[in-house]
Amino acid sequence: MEREEIKLDWERIQNIAGILEIEPVDLVSFDDSLIFHNCQQSGKANTINNNFPIELKKQYEARIQHLTKEIAFLRKQISEEYK
Repeated sequence: MEREEIKLDWERIQNIAGILEIEPVDLVSFDDSLIFHNCQQSGKANTINNNFPIELKKQYEARIQHLTKEIAFLRKQISEEYK
């Protein structure tokens, strides 16, 4: 899709959403609060505190690794579905 090698139509969006177990509209909608949630109306970014305990950091890193593997699996499923 990103390289415009396959056609993206509503049926394909519904199939992908089904694989990801989300609503099709959630797959294609844009919610600027997801992107700009960390900015004030003035445009100045909020201060972020990065002083997390080491154990919490390890938990987040493990979760990121798990999600990375899940994304790879889902991409493989989607690519096999639409070959």
